[in-house]
Amino acid sequence: NNCKCLVAVPGPCEPEDLIDGIIFAANYLGSTQLLSERNPSKNIRMMQAQEAVSRVKNSEGESQALTEVDLFISTQRIKVLNADTQETMMDHALRTISYIADIGNIVVLMARRRMPRSASQDCIETTPGAQEGKKQYKMICHVFESEDAQLIAQSIGQAFSVAYQEFLRANGINPEDLSQKEYSDIINTQEMYNDDLIHFSNSENCKELQLEKQKGEILGVVIVESGWGSILPTVILANMMNGGPAARSGKLSIGDQIMSINGTSLVGLPLATCQGIIKGLKNQTQVKLNIVSCPPVTTVLIKRPDLKYQLGFSVQNGIICSLMRGGIAERGGVRVGHRIIEINGQSVVATAHEKIVQALSNSVGEIHMKTMPAAMFRLLTGQETPLYI
Repeated sequence: NNCKCLVAVPGPCEPEDLIDGIIFAANYLGSTQLLSERNPSKNIRMMQAQEAVSRVKNSEGESQALTEVDLFISTQRIKVLNADTQETMMDHALRTISYIADIGNIVVLMARRRMPRSASQDCIETTPGAQEGKKQYKMICHVFESEDAQLIAQSIGQAFSVAYQEFLRANGINPEDLSQKEYSDIINTQEMYNDDLIHFSNSENCKELQLEKQKGEILGVVIVESGWGSILPTVILANMMNGGPAARSGKLSIGDQIMSINGTSLVGLPLATCQGIIKGLKNQTQVKLNIVSCPPVTTVLIKRPDLKYQLGFSVQNGIICSLMRGGIAERGGVRVGHRIIEINGQSVVATAHEKIVQALSNSVGEIHMKTMPAAMFRLLTGQETPLYI
């Protein structure tokens, strides 16, 4: 049983129990939908939670009968069952939960409806927050009442921690080696594709490198996001400056995913933050990198038994701009912000948008695609001048 080696995760439950799932009794008061920015502050989240409570309470009218429910919490999902009939009323994968609040004996659970494309997905601007946060996300807010409100909120928080550690361990990473970062960032991409998983857990692909450089010299790299849908959201080496420290070392290749730099993990951090960390190395003479060597091109395999099954992603000018959670495309390794280079062995680099859409919508059976981060594609084809850091 792999639970024996669970790191003690602070919280009210035994980590083992959260893997199987625990149940709390509660009353379901209702749901409401809010629009929200991508990463609002805790204060704004709390205001949203209070707004949800007042909406639900006002619309319900105090006289309405409450629904008694069982709230099932595990490292995989949160389910709401009707206490009498045991029918499932709601079922949210844990990674779609953005916020949990307890206000007195009220619990508010906020879940993302779907992930629209973030404006920054496909630009490599170095100005932090350039276009971040402008996009509005649909949040569904469920409101419950329970004497165990605080316990429920703590248990869900703990479920995130345990799930995160299980996820790391499944990838051969010892959770004690990693700083306790925002669990949810990493849980967001917890869908595991075979190829990725095998690749990441093969220790031959994971390297620790030491680079030498002059004081005051930049590392000489361009990094881009690995794309929403990758197993560990981190940055990819997209370009190296001729004669710069990174290129001189001969140890790095385009496509390498950078896990950490000088002991700082980059997993789950925004691109601008990672760029800031690299810029901060200017006066160092030695840089230690942990990388997973990956080919610059991602191979995707979508299994579509019939045309009636939605592919579950959308394309704009050859670039994947949205992805349906849990769809066949996500399972096949499709990543947001990636440019499609090849479909079933045919290059689509110079193909018109309509033709690409047509080829995809009419494909059935196994669809093989090759993709790469759009920003990397533009650098490699000379459409964009690299800004080395």
